[in-house]
Amino acid sequence: MANPNNDEKEMTEHNIPLTASEMGFLWTQYMNDSLAICVMKYFKNICEDKEILPLIENSLSIAENDITIITEIFSKEDCAIPVGFTDKDVNVNAPRLFSDVFILMYIQKLEIIAMASIGIAIGVSARSDVSEFFRNLLISVSKLHDKARKVMLSKGVYVRPPQIPIPNKVDYVDKQGFLFDFLGSHKRALTAIEITHLYINIQTNAMGKALMTGFAQVCKAEDIKQFFMEGKKISNKHINKFSSTLTAGDLPAPMSWDAHILDSTVAPFSDKLMMFHTTTLIAAGIGNYGTAAGTCERMDLNALYTRLSAEIALYAEDGANLMIKHALLEEPPKAADHQALVNKNK
Repeated sequence: MANPNNDEKEMTEHNIPLTASEMGFLWTQYMNDSLAICVMKYFKNICEDKEILPLIENSLSIAENDITIITEIFSKEDCAIPVGFTDKDVNVNAPRLFSDVFILMYIQKLEIIAMASIGIAIGVSARSDVSEFFRNLLISVSKLHDKARKVMLSKGVYVRPPQIPIPNKVDYVDKQGFLFDFLGSHKRALTAIEITHLYINIQTNAMGKALMTGFAQVCKAEDIKQFFMEGKKISNKHINKFSSTLTAGDLPAPMSWDAHILDSTVAPFSDKLMMFHTTTLIAAGIGNYGTAAGTCERMDLNALYTRLSAEIALYAEDGANLMIKHALLEEPPKAADHQALVNKNK
C-alpha cells in the first residue's frame, strides 16, 4: 500500500520552482543538445565506417531524448523554450569536411567534456526530476564514451597518456624546491597529475584547432572567418607550450588532429552554430586551465595556466562581441533587474 505522506512529499517537491542553477544547467543542456543533433545528423550522412555510425546514432538518440525531457520540464514551469539550433543550422548534404576518425575522436572528447559539466549539474540540482534527468544523462554519456574508447582502441587511434615508473616506496617532499624548482636548465620531474593535465589540454586544444580550421575554411563572413583563424593560432600556441613542457621532461606529446580536416569549402553548419560551438569549447578550456592551475604544484606551470587563461578569456570576449554584432547570441535565463523595472515605471 502506498504511503500517502510520500505521495504528498513528492507532489510538494515537484511544485517547487526551478532554482537558478537548475534552470541554467537545463538551458545550457538544451542548447548543447540541439547543437549536437545538428552535428550528428551531418556526421551520420557523411560517415562511411560501420563501427562509428552506431556511436553517431547513439549520440543523436541521447540528444533528442534530452530535448524532449527538458521541453516537458520547462513547459510545466511556463518557462520559455530556447530556440537553440534547428534544421536551418545544418546542411546534411554538404560535402565531407571531417574524416571518420575525426568524428570518432570528436565524440569521445565531447563526452569527456559533457561528463564534467553534468557532474556539476547533479551536485546543484535539488529537485528530484532535474536530479534524476542529469543522473540518467551521466550514465548514458559515460556508456557512449566507453563505446567510443573501445572503437578508438580497436582502430589504433586512441592516444594513451604517457607512462611513468611505478613508485616502489612512499616519499615526502622535504624542500621548497618541489614547488619552485623551475629555474635554470634542470627542472624537477613532472608529477602524474601535472602530466595528466598537460595531456588533456593538448588534446582539447588539438580538437579546437582542427574544428576552427574547418570552420574558417567554410565560413563566408570575413570577420567570423578571422575569429576562427585567430582561435586556430591561439590553440596552436598553447599546444606548443604544453607539448614542449612534456618533451622537456622526456615524455611524448599527443598527436595533432590536423590531418582529419578535408578540403571542402561548403559550410555544413550555420555561422551561429559554429560560433556557439567555438565559444562552448573556449569555456571548457578555461575550466580545464583553472583545474590544472589548482592542482599543479610546480609554480611555473601554475603561472603558465594563469597567463594562458587570461588570453583565451579575451578571445572569448571577442567571440561574444562578434555574436552580438551578427545577432547570433541567444540570451540565457537571468535574474530580474529591479533597478531597470523601477526606472521603467517612472
